[in-house]
Amino acid sequence: MSKPAETDLYAPVKAWLEELGYEVKAEVAGADVVALRETCAPVVVELKSGFSLTLLQQAVARQAISDHVYVAVPRWAGRAGWRAFKGNIGLCRRLGLGVLSVRMNDGFVQLHCDPAPFQPRKSKVKSAKLLGEFVRRKGDPNTGGTNGKIVTAYRQDAEKLAVHLAEHGPMKGAALARATGVAKATTMMAANHYGWFERVERGIYGLTERGRSEIS
Repeated sequence: MSKPAETDLYAPVKAWLEELGYEVKAEVAGADVVALRETCAPVVVELKSGFSLTLLQQAVARQAISDHVYVAVPRWAGRAGWRAFKGNIGLCRRLGLGVLSVRMNDGFVQLHCDPAPFQPRKSKVKSAKLLGEFVRRKGDPNTGGTNGKIVTAYRQDAEKLAVHLAEHGPMKGAALARATGVAKATTMMAANHYGWFERVERGIYGLTERGRSEIS
């Protein structure tokens, strides 16, 4: 199935706006679609065959004309398409843009959000998690932008436990916590996230062969 052209979006979007009582014209002063209704500010719609940086740049530029700027794109296909589309809706909200999708087989237009000022909601939990990880992590062991393995504060603590066990042999979690300064030593060894630890007796943990090989 060929990708729809931008012009294929015009008729459905025009019909949708006309049902809302607007007079609609295309290609007015550089805008793809302009709609006017008595006593209302102009509505501007930018049409594109898919989300792109160019589309967002054009739509943001139209905000110099009106506060009521929308982007219109073909409706997504499949679950992965919806995930990408949903992410783009979030981006448009942050830019103060409205979003329309057009179902190309029957011209159905769906409104996903209207233009409005955006105020991001802060998450105290996520902020605390970020700050906690920053403070706990020793040094700067990673390279920004990497797509490889990330050295976290948790991994650094696990390595500290494993190194101590390799040097001193199995011991109780409480003793290991005191020796290494890792307060959650027992919990971490019981969880055994990396497969490095094993319980050799009740309350006493040692290293697995995997642990020995991966920290050596």
